[in-house]
Amino acid sequence: MVAYDELGSLVPIKRTLQVTDCQNQANKESEEPSTKRVRPHGRVTSLASLISPVKNGAVRRFGQTLQASFRGDGKSSAGPHKPCSKATAPTPPKRRNSTLWSETLDVRQKGTFSTQEIKRQEAIFELSRGEHDLIEDLQLARKAYHDPMLKLSIMSEEELTHIFGNLDDYIPLHEDLLARLSKATGSDGTVGQIGQIVISWLPRLNAYKEYCSNQLAAKALLDQKKQDRRVQDFLQRCLESPFSRKLDLWSFLDIPRSRLVKYPLLLKEILRHTPPDHPDAGLLEEAITIIQGVLSDINMKKGESECQYYIEKLEYLDDRQRDPRIEQCKSLLCHGELRNKSGTKLHVFLFTEILVLTRPVTRNERQCFQVYRQPIPVQDLVLEDLQDGDVRMGGSFRGAFSNSEKAKNIFRVRSQDPSHSQSHTLQVNDVFHKQQWLNCLRSAISVHRPTGEPSTASPHMSNVHSKRRMSSASAIIHLEEPDENCPR
Repeated sequence: MVAYDELGSLVPIKRTLQVTDCQNQANKESEEPSTKRVRPHGRVTSLASLISPVKNGAVRRFGQTLQASFRGDGKSSAGPHKPCSKATAPTPPKRRNSTLWSETLDVRQKGTFSTQEIKRQEAIFELSRGEHDLIEDLQLARKAYHDPMLKLSIMSEEELTHIFGNLDDYIPLHEDLLARLSKATGSDGTVGQIGQIVISWLPRLNAYKEYCSNQLAAKALLDQKKQDRRVQDFLQRCLESPFSRKLDLWSFLDIPRSRLVKYPLLLKEILRHTPPDHPDAGLLEEAITIIQGVLSDINMKKGESECQYYIEKLEYLDDRQRDPRIEQCKSLLCHGELRNKSGTKLHVFLFTEILVLTRPVTRNERQCFQVYRQPIPVQDLVLEDLQDGDVRMGGSFRGAFSNSEKAKNIFRVRSQDPSHSQSHTLQVNDVFHKQQWLNCLRSAISVHRPTGEPSTASPHMSNVHSKRRMSSASAIIHLEEPDENCPR
């Protein structure tokens, strides 16, 4: 079941040239002694140093400009590099500042604060530092990835806009919170009251609705573009450079989403160390309620977008499979890869109104999902939790089990509609994901099934080969399983 959600071996060209220069210098010194001191070769510290040498003057000038911008002095290097006596080690990844608030105080200042107040200020400082890191990462995503790929024509402007969205628009948003916190900081380094600041600022995070809703499609396009060798080479060189901190591009693009879910935790931590009689106590509780509402709205919008994304990816073999309930769905409860009784890999989607089993296929380098058999409306769905060993998995999956082994982590879904009688025995990878599927299915069925009407069959019923009438069910359910390999 999918949960909501590369280091290579390329060697930088500069480093290769550097080693060659070192070897030539060593050979020269063995032939002709010299008293000259040899200065070490400069380390690779910028993206421009990692770009392959090209004859095009415009690209070469761009590389020099990019190198200067990372260095921060606004000047490009003029003189040639001098040879070195030995190969230098790769520059270590850039590390984030992990200084605590209390470490910025001297011993005398520490003694003036209670332990609780120190912990409260540490929590506020963590909120402030996180905002600073986020701004830095958003700027880096633009400066080190978006702009170079556009300038070097590695991706088109339309593709980059689709992948990066409107990241630049969020930088002023977080800079505003930093400015407010800075203004509220006293001469002793403490923030007296933060409650009203976050209450007035948090609703602005609704601006992330569009960005989060587009993430699934952006990730799919980025994965597709990674098949291009130029894109792959560029991203790999970025990954190996110090500024990336060993994070790939998607990690930077996903940082805003991961930051959003941290706000409730950060505010709860501040509240935990705030005295009950402090003016912030009630305001922080209100702020937590606000951010939870914002996250709920963002998740709902993201869920609707994800649902629509997968609906558009469905491919029908027969018009009879086009159930109108599919197009009407606004939410996708869960989805993931399972195996049926014959061992075929299926990607199963549980929408709010209907269960759809599909086969993953590729069309023009794009992944689609070919609908397998007839979708089952949730209102007609019956679920059986099968015990390990109740069913022998056949087909290509038979070899996975010897005579002493049993088929594990299996359950069965079927329709109680006599006109669409079908059954699917499905297997998951482990007991944890099986329980997730069972919980999602039971929850969906309970919404549509009247109280008292059974939605889950007992495990022992899988061994019964006769027809029985379920209590309070209006239709006769055929417990005898039809041939699952027969297309319908």
